[in-house]
Amino acid sequence: MFQDFDDTSDATETASRVERLRAALREAGVDGFVIPRADEHQGEYIPPSADRLRWMTGFTGSAGTALVLPGSAALFVDGRYTVQARAQIDGAVFTPESSVDTPLATYLGEHAKGLRIGVDPWLHTIAEVKALAKAMDAAGGALVPLPHNPVDRIWQSRPSAPKGRVTLQPVAYAGIEAAEKLAILRKALDAAKADAVVLTDPSSVAWVFNIRGGDVAHTPLPLSFALVPGEGRPTLFIDAGKLDAEARAYLSELVDIEAPERLETALAAFARDRAVMLDPALAAERLARIVAQEGGRVVEKEDPARLPRARKNPVEIEGSRRAHLRDGAAMVAFLSWLDRQPAGTITEIDAAQKLEAIRAEFGERDGMPLRDLSFDTISAAGPNAALPHYRVNRASNRTISDGEIFLIDSGAQYQDGTTDITRTVAVGVVPDEARRKFTLVLKGMIAIATARFPKGTRGVDLDPLARIALWRAGCDFAHGTGHGIGSFLAVHEGPQSISRRGMAVLEPGMILSDEPGYYREGAFGIRIENLLLTLEAAPIEGGDLPMHGFETLTFVPIDRRLVVRSLLEPGEIEWLNGYHAEVAARIGPRLDSEEDRRWLELSTRPLPL
Repeated sequence: MFQDFDDTSDATETASRVERLRAALREAGVDGFVIPRADEHQGEYIPPSADRLRWMTGFTGSAGTALVLPGSAALFVDGRYTVQARAQIDGAVFTPESSVDTPLATYLGEHAKGLRIGVDPWLHTIAEVKALAKAMDAAGGALVPLPHNPVDRIWQSRPSAPKGRVTLQPVAYAGIEAAEKLAILRKALDAAKADAVVLTDPSSVAWVFNIRGGDVAHTPLPLSFALVPGEGRPTLFIDAGKLDAEARAYLSELVDIEAPERLETALAAFARDRAVMLDPALAAERLARIVAQEGGRVVEKEDPARLPRARKNPVEIEGSRRAHLRDGAAMVAFLSWLDRQPAGTITEIDAAQKLEAIRAEFGERDGMPLRDLSFDTISAAGPNAALPHYRVNRASNRTISDGEIFLIDSGAQYQDGTTDITRTVAVGVVPDEARRKFTLVLKGMIAIATARFPKGTRGVDLDPLARIALWRAGCDFAHGTGHGIGSFLAVHEGPQSISRRGMAVLEPGMILSDEPGYYREGAFGIRIENLLLTLEAAPIEGGDLPMHGFETLTFVPIDRRLVVRSLLEPGEIEWLNGYHAEVAARIGPRLDSEEDRRWLELSTRPLPL
């Protein structure tokens, strides 16, 4: 499952590809073109056949957009990928831009005055196209939806579309039958006065119909669409080659099955004089255009499966707890092994491969096989750890050396749950400044884990708790504090998050990560991550508001060697000691190796108050 990425190979041909694209744009009658990292489903997880951005620029990050103009080109990335983008792209062709400081719409207003800018309406959401069109109108130009993607016409070695096999997610793991989930959707349709909804997010399709797939790396998604009417049978638009006899028999009881290419025709036939619900943040603009062309009405509402999918049911919650105990034991065995290796003998790739092997071993032993990693393992030593979303490859692979910090951010896909954990550990004696920053990050992580907050609180309201200790030291981190987690689905799941953009209310049943960090370019990076389950909290004595809080799901020691005890408050030390006591109690009995049990005992010793 470990993938070695040659992250610079595509950039070597960037100049010729951009010139060929410009020629194709002239033929199409436009001056420029926007290349998002997206497919028709607008998700984070895309197959190689849809990774046009990587092919054109060489950039391998999970979020970014390129703009090619007649005499210039730019790549827009956020703070997670600033350093990575500079290292991967041909700077003589593409100029890196901050998508936060200078969003694409703003850039178009300044650099595309009077131009015609092409877009593929299947690769941009309804909301994105509205924003870009507004910017182009203000600049005296025009946004032009194209009938064909010009990148595809010059991408001669484009991979084939994926054909991952569809599997069933039994109710023993899903918790709720598909019929009940369809009833939830239809209730939302009735409330919105809509006649149908088009589900464009494969995670929603998978959740609603209790199926999983294998079309993208690390996330069990069946790339597909669904048209769910208020009355009558839904239609699932999926490549029939992905369905074996069992999956076809199961789905045939629930839906009509059509090829994905039939979606446009089917939607056009249904939409005449009807109201169709589309999520403006997720649905391709092409779908809204079809509805409008047929005289239908678009009801812009959030995907009605998104929120109920985020609120894990009791069966999914218990599955996640089991998965995290299994995964925690594997992580402890890995960290114990890592500590026994002499400094300078293990590389980043060695560590990533060893962790995956241990996870597979513990999964088999537990009767719950490791289905996949939940994302590409971030195995980063020294300065590589300063890249928040670093992906090791043969060229960048570093030896984990004495006196360095090593960061490993990884996760697993088991049928009963999805995991994600980051641990930062010391290799030998590390600089005091790194230990100080580690402790400030730890303070932020504890602040989120121990938070109690009123019903109705959003992730944006909690986000400063993770940063305040760093802010007081004149520091910060350029990513969110936490993201939602799926149930044997996407490791990044919305709508919930703890971030500056976390506008969704945090509700019981939602699982989120708690992962503040600190990154010093060229030196080291720190991140500590546990997963948390949102719960109704016990009433606070003397209080008068219903409160929520978090249950910690992740049980793996936090490196005591990196903690500057004097920077912690007594309550923070008490939390860390209590957490470590619980780690020892829950994980110790799951370890077979005496070496691992001894390592766990030493790693969970209490700090003195």
